[in-house]
Amino acid sequence: MRAFGYRQSNSDHTLFLKKHHGKITALIVYVDDMVVTGNDPEERKALQNYLSREFEMKDLGHLKYFLGIEVSRSSEGIFLSQRKYALDLLQEIGISGCQPVNTPIEEGLKLCVEPNQVSIDKGRYQRLVGRLMYLAHTRPDLAYTLSVVSQYMHNPREQHMNAVMRILRYLKNAPGKGILFAKNVNHQSIEVYTDADWAGAVDDRRSTSGYFTFVGGNLVTWKSKKQNVVARSSVEVEFRGMTLGLCEALWLRLLLQDLSYLSRQPIRLFCDNKAACDIAHNPVQHDLTKHVEVDRFFIKEKLDDKIVELPKIRSEDQLADILTKAVSCQVFSKFLDKLGMCDIYAPT
Repeated sequence: MRAFGYRQSNSDHTLFLKKHHGKITALIVYVDDMVVTGNDPEERKALQNYLSREFEMKDLGHLKYFLGIEVSRSSEGIFLSQRKYALDLLQEIGISGCQPVNTPIEEGLKLCVEPNQVSIDKGRYQRLVGRLMYLAHTRPDLAYTLSVVSQYMHNPREQHMNAVMRILRYLKNAPGKGILFAKNVNHQSIEVYTDADWAGAVDDRRSTSGYFTFVGGNLVTWKSKKQNVVARSSVEVEFRGMTLGLCEALWLRLLLQDLSYLSRQPIRLFCDNKAACDIAHNPVQHDLTKHVEVDRFFIKEKLDDKIVELPKIRSEDQLADILTKAVSCQVFSKFLDKLGMCDIYAPT
């Protein structure tokens, strides 16, 4: 690719870019599958001809299916889903006729290690969770539940397998659910929602943090992750979560710059913990925040440089809440709508 005049992106090493006369062509590759796009038809054709001389390859036309992800286009935008993958998984396990449920995890459920519980087939558990984790590429609604069940891969018990089976029953409810990338003129804006559940893990009292990042109002990345250390306060947990989300947003900012979208707008970081936001703006060192000093100074530096801002947000509008705990069906459905998740295969 470099020999043909393309530059490898520093933000994503599988992305190659070529800019010519104000136009851009991009190629992203995964092993032997690749996607070519851009607004320069002549360069795209030249690239395809060049690659055809170097490798035996096939042009599959407009992108419809890539690494198990289905791509659909409409007047509203681009829709990504893994409907076939989900249906094949249900068929393979033999539960296509199971009773569906509306949430992937029961409200308020906290899994833990219970030695007296019945052990189950470890290999089957690991295969199921592994298969489900691949679905998380287009299913942010599964992120929290999968982060929980994956913590018990080494020694799963009956309650853990029951949680996995509930995820499958949830898939039966809406196998075609996915993400809609709607058309939006404000495609340079970056927003991050971060949240944390303090000491939520029963086994080790560690906390779970999560973030959603949006570009131009469209959801692009997300994560739900148990933190590596035990936190002494809810503020400490929020700072770690804010730092995790901000690092992701800064990476997206660099990626957009590679694509020639030089955004001057500050990143909007939404955190509903007032104490954490107040301390981030306060230059005075507190005894109570010494243990999160690095994260605090990192966020403060970005605030001073006008790279990020911390708008106020109500707790009931914090989208990342579903990445940190098992919420009710009503809350879960409301947030999925705001995330831009829908099912174009569902009957109207």
